[in-house]
Amino acid sequence: MIRCIRWYQRRISANTPPSCRYYPSCSNYAIQAIRRYGAVRGGMLAALRLLRCRPWSSGGIDDVPQRFSLFYRFPWSRAHEEPRLTPLPDDEKE
Repeated sequence: MIRCIRWYQRRISANTPPSCRYYPSCSNYAIQAIRRYGAVRGGMLAALRLLRCRPWSSGGIDDVPQRFSLFYRFPWSRAHEEPRLTPLPDDEKE
């Protein structure tokens, strides 16, 4: 899956102007989520992130959650995390 995302970044995303409302970009978020939680769980988080990325979204910093939960943005979730004002350091440098 990561190879497919990297292909997208090199072939498609590189040829279009930057338009991502979130940091990190959706493709980088997907790679981080897949590395942290595996293909299935990370893929679900990446899909939810793509659903949040819409023209009327305010955007901002949206890091991969530290604990896996599809509902980590809701206050009633055990894995709730408030949106950050500064990004977390990358887990792995490339």
